[in-house]
Amino acid sequence: MHLAHLRLRDFRNFPRLDVDFSPGFHLLLGDNAQGKTNILEAIYLIATLRSFRGVGGAQMVRHGQRGYFVGGNVVSQGEHKIKIYWSSQQRRLGLDARPIRKLTDYLGVLRTVVFCTEDLQLIKGAARSRRRFMDLLLAQTHPTYLPLLQRYTQALRSRNALLKRPVLDPAALEGFSAELVSAGDQIVRLRRDLVPKVSPLAQTAYRRISNHAEELRLDYLPSVKKDFAVELALSRPRERSYRMTLVGPHRDDLQRLLDERSASQFGSEGQKRTLAVALKMAQAEHLTGIHGTPPVLLIDDIMGELDLKRRSGFLPLLERAHESRGQVVMTATEENWPRELGRELARWEVKAGTLRRLPDTLSNGRTEVAFR
Repeated sequence: MHLAHLRLRDFRNFPRLDVDFSPGFHLLLGDNAQGKTNILEAIYLIATLRSFRGVGGAQMVRHGQRGYFVGGNVVSQGEHKIKIYWSSQQRRLGLDARPIRKLTDYLGVLRTVVFCTEDLQLIKGAARSRRRFMDLLLAQTHPTYLPLLQRYTQALRSRNALLKRPVLDPAALEGFSAELVSAGDQIVRLRRDLVPKVSPLAQTAYRRISNHAEELRLDYLPSVKKDFAVELALSRPRERSYRMTLVGPHRDDLQRLLDERSASQFGSEGQKRTLAVALKMAQAEHLTGIHGTPPVLLIDDIMGELDLKRRSGFLPLLERAHESRGQVVMTATEENWPRELGRELARWEVKAGTLRRLPDTLSNGRTEVAFR
């Protein structure tokens, strides 16, 4: 699986871009604020219809323009053409010249895992970021999960709206409660099954990156301890005070322990960064194991922040991507380019919203950088 072509119109600081990408390693070089991360963001948008920066569509429109267009050709078992248009008045999503009405008909055409500074929120941030981590993994591996999550979210919103009313409608509340429990029980079951599969992968990745400095443990922390329907009913008096639903998978979390101590409370900045990378490596390994092919890896300048010893723990994931003819897109400045992370690199210069392929630098016609 790889992105063979990327087309941008009025996206971020790119007025216009058309570029072909082969499988393999691509290094985007340039100073800060030139548009390197914007290219990764566009690729991630094609895969998930979201920005990994946590912003809405309006923030991705080039200044002074009405909307943006992002398109691409994805090659996996076949070839698919994707078109995304967003403006404040209109949103269009097309796959192979057909409009997409349901997200389940689209997600999975391109699978990506992004490594970026925002990943620290997985360790330091609120539980919401860790629920999204689990939800994205499940949506990428279980076709039924996204509709299930949408059902739960809609029931939760409707139920919370009822709880905010001055006069409660008991019959309506019971109806939304039943829907909440029905969808919620399935979400809890799938999350409970997921974490023991991902945890060993994250443990192995953390050992590699940290050179066996600490032992990682991940535990699923469900809001529902035993019976969702019973616990929801017992929380009813408090719900009226808080005017919201207080129990359910929308309050789940993923516990992160290093040597049995909370990583968020007691971990150093280096440990937290290492753990964030390990979680994303586990995500990539899990997707590869389920689908048989690696996702496209998007690495946004984080490798320059890791020392050589920690970067070496990242190499097995990149080695497997190389062996399976996967695709890796990395960003860096010329100065902090971690040369041990490439084998056969296509080098690109990003400057003021333009992208230019750089010539090969070695006499044999290829830019070769050996794994160490």
